[in-house]
Amino acid sequence: MWLWIRGGRLWTPEDRGITDVWVAGGRIAALGELPAPPAGWPVQEVDARGMWVIPGLIDAHVHLGGGGGEGGAHTRIPPLKAEQLTTAGVTTAIGLLGTDGTTRSIADLLAVARGLEHAGLTALCYTGSYEIPPVTLTGSVRGDIVHIDRIVAAGEIAISDHRSSQPTFEEIIRIAADCHVAGLMTRKAGLLHCHLGDGPRGLSLLWRALDETELPPRVFHPTHVNRNPTLWAEAQALSRRGVTIDVTAFPPDDLDPALPAGAAIAAFLADGGDPTRLTVSSDGGGCLPTFDRDGNLLAMDVGTSATLLPAVASAIALGVPPSAALAIATANPAAQFRLTGKGQLRPGSDADLVIAGPNLVPRDVLCGGRWVVREGVGCAPER
Repeated sequence: MWLWIRGGRLWTPEDRGITDVWVAGGRIAALGELPAPPAGWPVQEVDARGMWVIPGLIDAHVHLGGGGGEGGAHTRIPPLKAEQLTTAGVTTAIGLLGTDGTTRSIADLLAVARGLEHAGLTALCYTGSYEIPPVTLTGSVRGDIVHIDRIVAAGEIAISDHRSSQPTFEEIIRIAADCHVAGLMTRKAGLLHCHLGDGPRGLSLLWRALDETELPPRVFHPTHVNRNPTLWAEAQALSRRGVTIDVTAFPPDDLDPALPAGAAIAAFLADGGDPTRLTVSSDGGGCLPTFDRDGNLLAMDVGTSATLLPAVASAIALGVPPSAALAIATANPAAQFRLTGKGQLRPGSDADLVIAGPNLVPRDVLCGGRWVVREGVGCAPER
């Protein structure tokens, strides 16, 4: 079956104007006008006039198996369903554990990811959780990345947070070194994805790693860096050393004192930040807690991938060119995580795309050439 997506405004994420997209065999076959197919060819025509056709989003920070639990077992968040991702325009998700590496496991995370892939998504995983030594499946971070196809990096290791293991500099760089070498061995991401809390030490451990070790800056990928103004300013400076930083698309009710992701994207680019050194993720399925000064949980919300496209739309409304805003949720994470064929729409790339209105509300979503959302409603992909 060929798909012929006609008349939409194509963003690859570069602006290609009104351009047809041809899909076959799960990949982008061609862009632009082609002769009408011969009579009898199995072709499904899709009218995209008045719509945008954009790459599928890569959400690189999702609690696929559910997060939470800081307020007791009854506050554990259940595993995500495929529709919670696909209806938000996400076609690739990278799952992780959070605070709880005790009652949750890498084995369970992998099982959830496999189930989501059966539903059409590309679902990958991190090894580890907040704690050190990291929880793993094979006994080491390096072993998990090298031996388990679906595991591509380590995270989210917590720093500057009262829920962390209060890691030392030596512990952090040992894990980062394992990530780096495992990435070299496999051509996987090989990253250390670091959760940042509100602690006063901020990014000091990562500054030291850049100053005192031979590890390349790309190994470090700090997230939640827009959670307060002080951390955000430090993260912007760190990006100028070659580190890709990750902003979180917090729900509107969880912004104080966080900087909204759309505003962070606009500020980063306006301040001359390298447009390739910024990604955005959702913390979908994760606990978004509020604690008192003694570390007691006062309230919690739940992250959702549905905040990603509104963050991109907000950045565009603030003057960011659409191609640059879209790249932060597509091409940039694809490059950072070495995801060949993802994040761009070009001949030969995976047929992961979203058909949305100019307001970036998804209408249809294609994962690997199969429809997973039609007219805004999740559906099981045809096999």
